[in-house]
Amino acid sequence: MAEMHLSAITIYPIKSLKGIAVTEAALEPRGLVLDRRWMLVDNFGAFMTQREYPRMALVRVDVTPHGLLCVAPAGEPLLVPYAGDGQPFTVEIWRDHCQAVTVSREADEWFSRFLGLACHLVQMPATTQRLVDTEYAHTGEVVSFADGYPFLLIGQASLDDLNQRLAAPLPMTRFRPNFVVAGAEPFAEDGWQRVQIGDAVFAPVKPCARCELTTVDPDRGVVAGKEPLRTLATFRKQGSKVLFGQNLLLVAGDGTLRVGDPVRVLA
Repeated sequence: MAEMHLSAITIYPIKSLKGIAVTEAALEPRGLVLDRRWMLVDNFGAFMTQREYPRMALVRVDVTPHGLLCVAPAGEPLLVPYAGDGQPFTVEIWRDHCQAVTVSREADEWFSRFLGLACHLVQMPATTQRLVDTEYAHTGEVVSFADGYPFLLIGQASLDDLNQRLAAPLPMTRFRPNFVVAGAEPFAEDGWQRVQIGDAVFAPVKPCARCELTTVDPDRGVVAGKEPLRTLATFRKQGSKVLFGQNLLLVAGDGTLRVGDPVRVLA
């Protein structure tokens, strides 16, 4: 196959809203800069995702000099400043409880109207240290509001293989990776222990267990059926989990990754 390279980079500033395809992104230990630093929570501080609220998939987020511009199918857009009003707000994401800060009353009202239920937009301050699962962490790594790990990688050939098994092919957006690698064999990423992308070195530490979120059509904001989980379960199931993609930790390097950067397997 062709030489391996980074073919796509995507950031998701607000957890579970639309991602932004970018040509370059700066690295931080907890993830790409701006990636999942904001999140919607209910009145009790519990995180909200497309799993329960598929309409979240319809909100587009753009990065502007003044903040994140959120655009819904109807109504006026919302500008989310990079620094909100900053009132402390304890949030729950999976088994973690951590400190967030509020963004603004305007943001809460905007998202509450769109989703039809009370919710709050919160931001992760730099002082919050949410730890990666210690079973998989190397040196006490931290993570943003991502489900559990700072980065997610999928090989383009892996999606191509899956799509050959589906009645209708699905886009990579269903799986929400940060990195897409072209030029590898299908599911080659399952065997990588160290991978260099540009000048940065990553450790794939855990396969990504997929859930109902992959069944949400991101263009319609509705659950579109049982695919791809039904087909993935026929050849990608281990125990009770369906696996697709690899969660990564940053091992060495910093700076900026760019689409087209070479990818090299070190171990």
